[in-house]
Amino acid sequence: MDRSNIDDYLEKGMYGEKQTKPEERKKFLGTLRERIVVALTKGQVMEKGTYPEVVQLMKEHPEATLLLNGDLDYTYLSDYIAMATKNHLSFSIVTNRTHVTDIGLVLTYDYAIDKEDIYISPKKEQPIQPPLKKKKGILSGIKGFFKK
Repeated sequence: MDRSNIDDYLEKGMYGEKQTKPEERKKFLGTLRERIVVALTKGQVMEKGTYPEVVQLMKEHPEATLLLNGDLDYTYLSDYIAMATKNHLSFSIVTNRTHVTDIGLVLTYDYAIDKEDIYISPKKEQPIQPPLKKKKGILSGIKGFFKK
């Protein structure tokens, strides 16, 4: 063995396998961007219910794996876990104590698929309509003034 092979062997033993794009893997719960079918932010995962687009993609990609951010409370993850189980999809809860990411969920493969758009737009909330006020004419305002 030459010196560089020995150094590589020792580093591998001490620190594990070298990984490509470590920052990208930290962001996307251990996987690479090029392998992702869909990704949701933590905020999206924490919204009530599930995103129907994610459920549909689970059905369309039965060989994919669902990765969930373990920093989120289980109550937010449980609906997605139930959908993965219902669709016979493997899933894993990933916790990285050394890096914080805003990604809450990814549906991914073990190989590159290079999907261009992996994000889903946030659910649109219905705007809250203020209660309608009765329109008052000038006369009602004057009458109110003189009643005082």
